[in-house]
Amino acid sequence: MKKIDLKSYLTTNFIGRSIEYHESISSTNTRAKEVAESVDEGTVVIAEEQTMGKGRLGRNWTSPKGKGLWFSLVLKPGLEVERLPKITLIGAAAVYKALRGMGIKSHIKWPNDIVIDGKKVCGILTEMIFKNKNTYYVIVGIGINVNLDKKDFTEELKNKATSLKLVKGQKIDRIRLLAHVLNNFEKLYIPFKERGDISEAIKISRENSILTGREVKIIRASEEKVGKVLDIDNEGQLVVKYKDGKIEAIFSGEVSIRGMEGYLDN
Repeated sequence: MKKIDLKSYLTTNFIGRSIEYHESISSTNTRAKEVAESVDEGTVVIAEEQTMGKGRLGRNWTSPKGKGLWFSLVLKPGLEVERLPKITLIGAAAVYKALRGMGIKSHIKWPNDIVIDGKKVCGILTEMIFKNKNTYYVIVGIGINVNLDKKDFTEELKNKATSLKLVKGQKIDRIRLLAHVLNNFEKLYIPFKERGDISEAIKISRENSILTGREVKIIRASEEKVGKVLDIDNEGQLVVKYKDGKIEAIFSGEVSIRGMEGYLDN
């Protein structure tokens, strides 16, 4: 992927029109944060390999060389800060639509994972950087397990993660997939940037949620509660009903959602 030629696939106005490519890097999110102030909105920082890939809540992300899509988007939405976490849903919906466009059926595990057959194939990490009270940038890191083989997963991950190659039984064109993700991301992001409209991303997340109707564990720091997922509301929050009958709309933030027996029960 050294010569990243997306032009024949891209339909975007600004997302992905500028690319910073690395053979190997600690983390594309870390690099994107370093350059955010000086680059155009929509710039993509991409690497063949991450040596210190990051997931949500401080977790590591396995990023073997030449086998996945490990990239970060620099965004400058100019909206109220409290709206910004919703961008994660745009990322999830964009990846879902990109996979569907390539004939791959998946589901969204709110708010930031894409799963196939109950196993994680993509994770999204949204981070904010503040220069001052009125100037900030949003970094959306996306990691997709594209052409990983079984041997690329640790014993711990084999039952929790998969790759598109393992699902389809053939190698996937990473350049084409990247373009599909970027094209879909811009279509969903522009209404959000221009008028705060995230309805389409929420609709996609709701219709393709793997959590709705399931009993799950809701983990906040050291607190763990069990509830049944009812819906994703119009604000992009997960609506959960607890055993005592209480209903809560959960904001993504620092919450982790787990199946009753592990990452996600089949």
